[in-house]
Amino acid sequence: MANIKSAKKRIEVIDRQTMENKSYKTKIATFVKKYKNAVDNKEENASTILSETFSLIDSAVSKGILQKATANRKKARLSSYKK
Repeated sequence: MANIKSAKKRIEVIDRQTMENKSYKTKIATFVKKYKNAVDNKEENASTILSETFSLIDSAVSKGILQKATANRKKARLSSYKK
């Protein structure tokens, strides 16, 4: 545990940022599940869910939550998902 006041503050900031990043990744995972369920059930709104998921992934890259290669891999796997 840190003894210096500024180090304690940085620990709090890092914890807050970690929680925000985790929640954003969870949101992406939820949209991926929604898309896969929509494709499996042959719903008509699957393409809109896919575009929403792509925009979430792209914004995660711009915020620095995901790396670009990871995002491209996720998008490629999603676009080739067919059941």
